[in-house]
Parts: sequence; C-alpha cells; structure tokens
Amino acid sequence: MESLFDNQTHKKVLQRIELLSEQSQPQWGIMSVGQMLKHCQIPLEVANGTKELDEKVGFGKKILFRFFKSAMYNDKPWGKNIATPKDFKVVDQHVFETEKAHLIKVINEFHSKGLNLHWPKHPFFGHFTTDQWGKMQYKHLDHHLRQFGV
Repeated sequence: MESLFDNQTHKKVLQRIELLSEQSQPQWGIMSVGQMLKHCQIPLEVANGTKELDEKVGFGKKILFRFFKSAMYNDKPWGKNIATPKDFKVVDQHVFETEKAHLIKVINEFHSKGLNLHWPKHPFFGHFTTDQWGKMQYKHLDHHLRQFGV
C-alpha cells in the first residue's frame, strides 16, 4: 500500500486533485465534488490533531472496530458506497476552489509529519503507527479520487 508520507505518492495525489473540476461527477455515491473535498479533509485534520470528532463510540463498537482496523491501511481498496460515520458525513454544499485549496493545505501538513512519533488516538480504531497513518490517509484519498475518476 502506498503511503502519503512517500514523496512520489504525495506528489501523485496532489496531481490527481488538480485534475478535478467543479464539473467532476462521481462514478458512485451521492457527494458532489465540493462535498468530497470537504469530506477528505476531516480524517486528515483528525490525524493532524486539529479536529476532534463529536461522535462517541461505545465499548462494544470499539471492540468491533478493532476487527476491521487493518482494513484501514491494508492493500485491499475500499469498496464503493461504504458507510460513512456521522462525523465524516458532509451534506451541505461547499465551494470547490475553497475546499480544494484547503484539502491541499491539510495534505501538505500531514505529509510534513512523516517523522512524527506522537499521533492522536483515532476516535474509532485507537492507536495507529506512523506507517499505518500514512497508508490509511492515502487509501482514503485514493478511494475518493477514484470515485471522481482521477
């Protein structure tokens, strides 16, 4: 699995984002391109330590999530139309250029933390290593960039 901490992968992700336009349409799902750009910022902001989620996860769900933790960063791409947790859903409309610029900013902030040893605890899955964070963030971005055909 590629990692957002890899310089070439980071560059390719930014190039793919540049291929998006306000007219980009999803190949699956219901988000507009502006909503998708906003949605992709949220997990990066959680990893960067600049956003905390409101959703509280009970003990039972935390145990269940642990069984799926490796799916967040393994080599298998995520399927289409997978469920989105409440705190990651974006339902209001967002300005494409504003959200694109902000997503690039948070991607670059995340990429600069490649040597970070102290990551925030993920609200659903618990602790991730630096390697796992890099793979997970790449996998999420790749999922949504594929959703929009880039």
